[in-house]
Amino acid sequence: MNVDLLSYAHDAVLADGRTVHIRPITADDADKLWEMWQRLSPETIRLRFFGPRHMDREGIRFFTDLDMRNRFALVAETAGRIVGVSRFDQLDEDPGTAEFAVIVEDAEQGRGIGTALLRALVQPAEDLGVMAFVGEVLRENNRMLRMMRDAGLAPAFSDYGSVVHAAFSATPTEEFLATGDEQDRRAAVAALSVVFSPASIAVIGASRDPRTIGGLVFDNLLRGSFNGPVYPVNPSAQHVQSVPAYANLAACPTVPEMVLVCVPAPLVTEVVHDAARLGTKAAVIISAGFNEAGPEGAERERQLMEVVRSHGIRVVGPNCMGVLNANGSVRMNGTFSQVFPPPGRVAFSSQSGALGLAILAAASRLGLGLSSFASVGNKADISGNDLLQYWESDEDTDVVLLYLESFGNPRKFGRLARRIGRTKPIVAVKSGRTRAGERAASSHTGALAAGDVAVEALFRQAGVIRTDTLEELFNVATVLANQPVPRGNRVGILTNGGGPGILAADACESNGLEVPELAERTLARLAEFLPAEAGIRNPVDMIASADAGNYGRAMRTLADDPNVDALLVIFVPPVVTRAEDVARELAAAAQDMGRDVPVVSVFMSEQGVPGELRAAHIPSFPFPEEAAQALGRVARYGRWRDKPLGNVVEVTDADEAAARAVVSEALGSGEQEAWLTADQAERLLSAFGVPTAVSRVVHSPDDAAQAQRDIDATVAVKAAAPVHKTELGGVRLGLSRPEQVADAVRQIAGDLEAAGRGDVVAHGFLVQEMVGDGVEMVVGARYDRTFGPILLAGMGGTLVELLADTSVRIHPLTDTDVEDMLTGLRGYPLLTGYRGSEGVDIEAFKALLFRMSALVEAVPEIDEADLNPVFVRRRGTAAVDARIKLARHRRSHR
Repeated sequence: MNVDLLSYAHDAVLADGRTVHIRPITADDADKLWEMWQRLSPETIRLRFFGPRHMDREGIRFFTDLDMRNRFALVAETAGRIVGVSRFDQLDEDPGTAEFAVIVEDAEQGRGIGTALLRALVQPAEDLGVMAFVGEVLRENNRMLRMMRDAGLAPAFSDYGSVVHAAFSATPTEEFLATGDEQDRRAAVAALSVVFSPASIAVIGASRDPRTIGGLVFDNLLRGSFNGPVYPVNPSAQHVQSVPAYANLAACPTVPEMVLVCVPAPLVTEVVHDAARLGTKAAVIISAGFNEAGPEGAERERQLMEVVRSHGIRVVGPNCMGVLNANGSVRMNGTFSQVFPPPGRVAFSSQSGALGLAILAAASRLGLGLSSFASVGNKADISGNDLLQYWESDEDTDVVLLYLESFGNPRKFGRLARRIGRTKPIVAVKSGRTRAGERAASSHTGALAAGDVAVEALFRQAGVIRTDTLEELFNVATVLANQPVPRGNRVGILTNGGGPGILAADACESNGLEVPELAERTLARLAEFLPAEAGIRNPVDMIASADAGNYGRAMRTLADDPNVDALLVIFVPPVVTRAEDVARELAAAAQDMGRDVPVVSVFMSEQGVPGELRAAHIPSFPFPEEAAQALGRVARYGRWRDKPLGNVVEVTDADEAAARAVVSEALGSGEQEAWLTADQAERLLSAFGVPTAVSRVVHSPDDAAQAQRDIDATVAVKAAAPVHKTELGGVRLGLSRPEQVADAVRQIAGDLEAAGRGDVVAHGFLVQEMVGDGVEMVVGARYDRTFGPILLAGMGGTLVELLADTSVRIHPLTDTDVEDMLTGLRGYPLLTGYRGSEGVDIEAFKALLFRMSALVEAVPEIDEADLNPVFVRRRGTAAVDARIKLARHRRSHR
């Protein structure tokens, strides 16, 4: 198998937050490897080679001149030096097993480089057909034994006296992925702790003119009272805004932990190189003119990242707005926004610098306190996923807000968000929702799973609260930052005006909330103090004469109702009752209620929101619709959070070799893509236990007649080509006699030839047992270049696209995902039994979805798969039509 060696090059983030560049070894590395050998201690050599080892330049070439198939190696590089090597050699007697080895030079040991090198061997091993690693380790080499465990490889050790035999799988497992995520989390925390809480900062390009970017950033740090030294670096000025300036970074009194770079783009790479050489740990590059600025900018960013990778310095940006930490012990406004929002417990990441300005202004205007803010710009190094992992561990952050334009690694984002969202809600606005520019889809699945559907599926699986606008995002954030997540979706509505109450009830139901009947005890208590004219059923309309005391007493009463999970309180200012008095009563009642029942309010007053509500942390909205929408999204998040995460269901009886044989057959002549024939599709599905209807592929009327005799049942005749058969008139149903089947083949062939579709006739015809009972469903898969495999299930048949009753999820599917996919369908009652009809085998259909998820994992070449219809019967399922397209090798996405 040909592999793309460049695809194995990457930057590994170490435990200290810095990076090391890992790449395949080349013959040109002989000199660097020789230099590394000279730096190894005799003890490190003994532990690696079980004794003293003489090495000369010819011996070095044995380790660098590799075929990168049977013998494969990676190197770790920093500051232009090779500091570590990992390798595997396939065993002659068992090519599926390889002997591995790792060595790291003494000065770099203990940083996690060896673990990163060992983990990096797994993907090329899998691509080259290596299924297991083995190796011999000296018993006293505790660091190596611990490294294998730390890598998440679950090694098995056999004791042979002074030597330990180690063996572990070369196939990535959930434990392997989880271990990698935990190592990434620790590294992200280490790296971003320097970004958000640096001991010292230098502003490179600080200007005497506070109207320039460099001047504004420096001025903001001073005005914000950053708790640490700030060094202005400007070779043309002795002082910057009354602070002594430094001609270059080396002239600063101490090496700054972080630099804010505000110089013209052509100077940035040199500036970052100087900072990294001095030992600065992080750089926030505000300067623009990189990847976003065309080919010249892209080349400039490539050169910048070469410097970053070679030294391990971490970078936010370039082309970003900066970073901010509102914590009182830090007070760092390292942005060019003059707005410093109040401290709070909400973190915000924005991919757009321009929107970042508006975001900080809006947060300040709404009184929404921030813990920290980052504008990530081009995300050349530090990504949104890194920020998520930092905020997961940040004691100052309870809620995470995201403005996203693109995903770098959506699969990892999904894993992280699913984990973090169990304790800290994540709210996101994702731009680019339209389907403009999407590729034309050639299958039902392709059409139904295109556009923004994958993003929606990712967010739904990961528990991310998605909003359509920034205004909605702030509304949801205001509720989450100030109120508990409701136990359920039942809302008690309290109002002094009938119209707003009705609007609120309608808005609640439109947003997935329930306006329940109140308990009899609650009705009796309300009747004790409200006038006879009041409406005491939910919504509770106290009428315009209600005073502030009525509000407080009614709130306490509704909060005690067992049918109420949240309160929506509406106040329309009458002539006599003051908004301030009502706000004070709401605050007092909310305090008495504790933190079990969240309260949101609607004050339809020209004077705006009373200060008493903000002080009591009761969110207030101008209209009922906004309040209901925000509360509905929060309640939906609460339902997700309370569900179990679910488990990926493993398929243990699949015949992967048979599936790979179909791929080799279809793509064996160098084709980049191919639609499977009916026979190939059936064999591929059967390899993973996906039930299909009994069928035969034939090429003549006589063969078709014989196929019907063999099947001995009523059959359908279809064109065997991978096309939409119904649209071409390529289907005949309900044929019970051989002569009918032969006639059907003649008719279909004649019609297709007359329509100029002899290419379809050349594929032959499918004679298939009729499956007439059960519910018609559709199951599909589509490869998305950003998200990987996407799986679809829904109501099937010829009207599948018209009905569009489908659910989409990102691979791999958990049992919870599959349950949600099916119960979320409008047609789900057809599966359980509708209007007297008998229910069908839902468990068998779930099993089919798990098998399809396993299939796209094992066969990453699947580009599109369309099983429509799949009949879900009283017992079992049967796919009666399958269209599957393969594309040249893609790497597994687990």
